[in-house]
Amino acid sequence: MFRSRTDTLAFDPPPLTPRAASDDAREVPSEPIAPPSRKAARGMMRGMLIRFAIVLAALAFVAVYLAPDIFVETQSGDVGVMFRRFAGGTQTEQVVGEGLTFVPPWDQLFIYSTRVQECKHTMTVLTNDGLTVTLNLSIRYRPEREMVALLHQRVGPEYKERIVIPEVESVLRTTMSHFGMNEVYASDRGMVQQVISDSLDQVSEKYVQIDDVIVRSVQLPAHLTQIIEDKMAEKEKAAAYAYRLEAERKEAERKEIEATGLKKYNELLAGTLTPEILKWRGLEVTRDLAKSPNSKTIFLGNRSNDLPLLLDGQSK
Repeated sequence: MFRSRTDTLAFDPPPLTPRAASDDAREVPSEPIAPPSRKAARGMMRGMLIRFAIVLAALAFVAVYLAPDIFVETQSGDVGVMFRRFAGGTQTEQVVGEGLTFVPPWDQLFIYSTRVQECKHTMTVLTNDGLTVTLNLSIRYRPEREMVALLHQRVGPEYKERIVIPEVESVLRTTMSHFGMNEVYASDRGMVQQVISDSLDQVSEKYVQIDDVIVRSVQLPAHLTQIIEDKMAEKEKAAAYAYRLEAERKEAERKEIEATGLKKYNELLAGTLTPEILKWRGLEVTRDLAKSPNSKTIFLGNRSNDLPLLLDGQSK
């Protein structure tokens, strides 16, 4: 059979031999990989430096932010109690002294003042006669240095509200019940000393030392205050009246003694005065007055033994 022209032109090309494939591969050469340029290396280095600076700045910010908690300064008169989160909790064996202390971020340092502190407190008590009295107190206390760690562990920083004030109130209420209103109102010193002694014995067992308890003022109910003030006013009036009586009595005694002395003087003088002495004394007085530069009038008696009478010329 004969093929058509169309069939002749549409035949498939023969497959390439291995030699021909390799020749085609050599005809299209591959592009070589170029090493990184200096500009790209500088860019990579700049990026690494920027990341390092950012990390360093973040670390510096964290260090500055945590510095007050990491470096804790214990002032003069203070002690610190260390709480280690991963090493046994509160360190009760010792306390941190004065100065700068490094505290890891996961631990904590509690500061306590061992100086004498003052707490002003107001409370009401009952006396042995059933009257209500308001006391204004001044309590001076301080924690014991060697027991601060145990104080922190068993009581806490609020030891003033939990120990000092309740114990002093308890002792005061017990002590005041043995005293009357007059003794409390007078702020008897012996009573205050007894309160101090009792407070020392009871509160010191709980790691706090009470140095002094001062009763600054005592306030009674209004009606009792008025009664006491009236009573004291009457007492002062009676005392003033008694004083005046005593002064008058002494004045009467003085006048009596003075009159007795004058009487004895006149009696003694009467026995020595004679007309001649009186006339001689009158002449002396007249002579002294005559020497005076002031104008004067002299009246002589109608008898020779009469004394002259002198009158000041300026008298009215």
